[in-house]
Amino acid sequence: MTDHAATAPARTSLRRSVDSFDPKGKRVFVRADFNVPTDGAGAITDDRRIRGALPTIESIIARGGSVVVASHFGRPAGTGYEASESLQPVFERLRQLLAGKAEVFFAGQVPTDDAARAAVAALKPGQVLLLENLRFEKGEKKGDPAFAAKLAAYGDAYVNDAFGASHRADASMVALPRAMAAEGKPALAGRLLEKELRFLGAALESPRRPFVAIVGGAKVSDKLAAISNLLDKVDIIVVGGAMAYTFLRAQGVTTGNSLVEPDMVEKARVIMHDAQARGRTILLPVDHVCGRKLEAGTETTVVVGGIADGWMGLDIGPRSQELFSEACASAGQVVWNGPMGAFETKPFDAGTMAVARAVAAATAKGAVTIAGGGDTAASLDVSGLGDALTHVSTGGGASLEMLEGKRFESVDALLPA
Repeated sequence: MTDHAATAPARTSLRRSVDSFDPKGKRVFVRADFNVPTDGAGAITDDRRIRGALPTIESIIARGGSVVVASHFGRPAGTGYEASESLQPVFERLRQLLAGKAEVFFAGQVPTDDAARAAVAALKPGQVLLLENLRFEKGEKKGDPAFAAKLAAYGDAYVNDAFGASHRADASMVALPRAMAAEGKPALAGRLLEKELRFLGAALESPRRPFVAIVGGAKVSDKLAAISNLLDKVDIIVVGGAMAYTFLRAQGVTTGNSLVEPDMVEKARVIMHDAQARGRTILLPVDHVCGRKLEAGTETTVVVGGIADGWMGLDIGPRSQELFSEACASAGQVVWNGPMGAFETKPFDAGTMAVARAVAAATAKGAVTIAGGGDTAASLDVSGLGDALTHVSTGGGASLEMLEGKRFESVDALLPA
């Protein structure tokens, strides 16, 4: 990704950094977010989150420390080892990425069994140990202090580098840094967490103008809090994806068989009224690529205005692509969360790809551009433009909650800068 750190506005409330700590001869517990997508065969399909943790891990081992790294993965029941939810694929990938830089080990069937404890005790400077899936133990998701206390014995310092899990109150995210701090061990921010907080925090605290927010996806209910919070901060909100049809229904526009949340129509109407009262602009699609069904090969048509029964709006149309791209072209800052249509199914990917190109072009002109959310990141991978933006967040739910203005208990548990 393009590094615009020097030009991004400064974050005012960062946590104490891992780089302020001398790890020489110390074991550092790094909470990473390795909850990566896999295919039916268990192979990793996107290792962005693993690569994102490398700068923190490499910094610690290069300065003479050792690393115990831990993460949750999937949705295990919390009743012990499950082969389908094992971090084994992550271990293989991490070992590949750190080849020639550090020995990487993997031990235990649950994070606190005898094998895991022995592996931690045997760890030497410059080595990395990956623990098995934290959620194999029920205490993790319950936020159990007793489970956190067992993990606290594994390190001389704690580092949160798991932005993608920072909106959760799991034991390793909140109880663990508190337990370690109570023992006089520092609780620090990793490089990835710092980067995420810097870009997303600055985007909301001191945005460049004009500030354009692009919000897409299926449901208004998923993004309602974010849109409401953004009304106080943005100049323009661009609304695409299926959620746009709830807003259009609120305007009295016919939407055919498009996805609409009936119980959100009045709330959408209130948001549009509030935006007008505050002098904000909400851009909605003016034309649509419609299909009979959401499937490849379905009959399609481009509709301007209202959509007739029997047709579903599945992407923004050509004129909407132009309007949304023009909004990006004038922006000093763009925050993008959610695709413009059903981009996984051609030909309903064109709108999302057009917006991706427009955001990349805005970056090239000097705008600060930030994308968040799994679908948004996936669409950027498809477009090949992920590296053309200022920052692509590793945290879908976490980035959305930051847009909603929420505080993270896990970040508050770290030492202040």
